[in-house]
Amino acid sequence: MISELSKAFNIKILKTEKMKKTNIILIIILMVFAVSCEDFLEFEPYGQPSDLGNLTDEQAMNTAYALYDWQYREGTTGRGLFWYENASDDMITGRSQSEAANIANFIDDGSATRDVRDNWPQMYQTINKSNSILRQVPASETISESVKDLVIGNAYFWRGFAYLWIAPWYGDNGPNGGIPIVTENTPIDSIDMPRPATVLDNYELIISDLEQAAEYLPYFHELPQDHWGMTHKTAAWAFAARAALYAARWDDSYYDKVIEFSDKVINSGNHALLNNYADVFKIEHNWSSEYLYSVTSNENDGAKWPGISFQNGGFGYYNTWGYFQPTVELYNAFEEGDHRRKTTIVAPGDTVDFIGNMIVWQINPASTSSPTHMTLGKYLDPFKGTDAIGTTVNPNGNNMTTDLNVSLIRYADVLLMKAEALIWKNGDGDASAVEILNDIRERAGLPRNSQGTKAQLKNERRCELAFEFGAWRHLDLVRWGDAEEVYSQPLHGFQTNLSGEEITSLDVVEVWPARDFDPEENHVFAIPAREIATSQNLKQNIGY
Repeated sequence: MISELSKAFNIKILKTEKMKKTNIILIIILMVFAVSCEDFLEFEPYGQPSDLGNLTDEQAMNTAYALYDWQYREGTTGRGLFWYENASDDMITGRSQSEAANIANFIDDGSATRDVRDNWPQMYQTINKSNSILRQVPASETISESVKDLVIGNAYFWRGFAYLWIAPWYGDNGPNGGIPIVTENTPIDSIDMPRPATVLDNYELIISDLEQAAEYLPYFHELPQDHWGMTHKTAAWAFAARAALYAARWDDSYYDKVIEFSDKVINSGNHALLNNYADVFKIEHNWSSEYLYSVTSNENDGAKWPGISFQNGGFGYYNTWGYFQPTVELYNAFEEGDHRRKTTIVAPGDTVDFIGNMIVWQINPASTSSPTHMTLGKYLDPFKGTDAIGTTVNPNGNNMTTDLNVSLIRYADVLLMKAEALIWKNGDGDASAVEILNDIRERAGLPRNSQGTKAQLKNERRCELAFEFGAWRHLDLVRWGDAEEVYSQPLHGFQTNLSGEEITSLDVVEVWPARDFDPEENHVFAIPAREIATSQNLKQNIGY
């Protein structure tokens, strides 16, 4: 059925040799931004509905493609919410940024100026587009049922996702409440909604939306290749598990939902861990068995994240930006022999193949811009080749996208969510959780000796998912109740001591001072100031 849909859309694209290497859906989406449904794309936050009642199948699909535009914005999948993640103990700001420092130190005027502020309006625009679809498309008599199902499934998915993207950063179960809920049933004159009393209302809507999305959407393997990059059934279940995990912070009955949705993904039989951890972050494995959902990217456009954190200026080979550098605290979280550390972190003495140049980190060249003398290695695969620029890397160093898709959720995350729910529900040593953690450890080159404790779960999650979008370390520390203690300790980096081209010693030095984290106020960040200023009902979080 889906293959026939692809023919029905009648989208004609000139497939150059370069285009053949990447996912066609990204090209379609970019074309939609440029030439189709312009009124549908031009919403102010909370916006107004468009007339979608008399669309052709192709026009209806264009409204679905328009739901993906947030993924290709610097303020979302460039740096975006990593300014908030920068508060975690995994990283520090690699370049001087006063607003970033304020965020990391919980003196948050940064939400008014850093590009975290873009996430709120981007998500509410996505919500509004989804609402317009859900308000009008189901009753349409001009759209075929098969296309209608796909479009409605996308609308439910992206509305649920949009709330999930921002609710954990701004909402609580009191005293602030959730974030405003606007649905297809909200009257136009009531769109400026006050906040609900609890963020659990948001999580209930998110879970419901993602459940409904899964009813309409196909499995990934049922999508034709030119629709790879669109969402699908197991992705909806995976994000529903994430929403339930965050909700369980306030109501532990949600752990049952975490297990339920994780099992739907696991029992689908469509996913498995790759044998080699490093392979997860290679271009040839963009669509592997571990894939659940990623931002489809290529050397023309996509997610900028791969170029954000490597050495500022890329040693003159390419304009990487040098933000967000790993800490010694993260480095030491990995056990000796853990393959994940070598993949995640470039440490002094490690070699990096960068645009065809073999760099020995901190030796040749001997100096770097990183205050911790380490950098992020997880997304460097596209930069290896001598001909990388223009082939696997965007030739525009101010838009450093690559052919590597950037994961928003993957199978290992689902396994760890299930293990966490089992341990928090049944206590340390749960047999199923032990088996999951041992599978994760074995793939990392470690012995199958997990005891299935809360402390071990926390560390496995940290090491497995460091520097990945959506699997935020800061939110984990906050919801586990660990943030106040962890942030009361300073953060450290290495100081490299050389004799010629040999490292004689590494000193551990403080690179970020201890911080005061108030769990009553700093468990959420400030809602971007311009959103408060343009609303009559939206109230700022207490303490900001």
